[in-house]
Amino acid sequence: MKNTLFISDLHLDESRPHITRAFFQFLETTAKNAEALYILGDFFDAWIGDDDDQPLVQEVAEKLATLTQTGTQVFLMHGNRDFLLGETFARRCNATLLTDERCINLYGVKTLLLHGDSLCTADTEYMQYRNLVRTRAWQDQVLALPLSTRRAMAIESRNKSKNMNSLKADDILDVTPSEVEKVFQQYQVKRMIHGHTHRPARHPMIVEGKNCERIVLGDWHDSFWYINASENDCQLIEQKI
Repeated sequence: MKNTLFISDLHLDESRPHITRAFFQFLETTAKNAEALYILGDFFDAWIGDDDDQPLVQEVAEKLATLTQTGTQVFLMHGNRDFLLGETFARRCNATLLTDERCINLYGVKTLLLHGDSLCTADTEYMQYRNLVRTRAWQDQVLALPLSTRRAMAIESRNKSKNMNSLKADDILDVTPSEVEKVFQQYQVKRMIHGHTHRPARHPMIVEGKNCERIVLGDWHDSFWYINASENDCQLIEQKI
């Protein structure tokens, strides 16, 4: 039976080798016979540019390219941690780089894919930051800096993010319900799949009198989450690492 897989928020980093091992095993088993694998952002814990020469980057690219040779298509989407990921890395993976908020026909169900951070509009401070770093001018300026400088900036940004998030209320860090409904109406979809919040769940909704569903992927930590969609079913699955 044909199937399509979705994952998000792996936060791959050399300091977390057990997550990398789990991901590679996932590619060699679960993903091997799938039609497609969608990675919906925050694939890496930080991305300083496609010229990053760390061994982890090269190994991940090789593993994804190997997966595509078995017939599985790979799609990458930016997250709030790896928004600098570009076409050069995607080509190394033999993957397709998607823009955020992409509609697909998932076995007859019109489905919207997104990382999820754009739905957290109550966090006005983060939204201002997001609008800045997604501009071409800001990205070109940062990517022109030496690798060592960008690595230091990534560490500083991660530490600042953790400190700021610890001071924010839970509802601010989650999606804004009115924004979710607005996006459903904008794209006229029946299903939405995203990550970012690290709050895996299925949320049935009624939008404009129609039955809809928002499915949230979890992050990879002590366990990992993925969606397995087919013509007959769409499952949100947790698996221990």
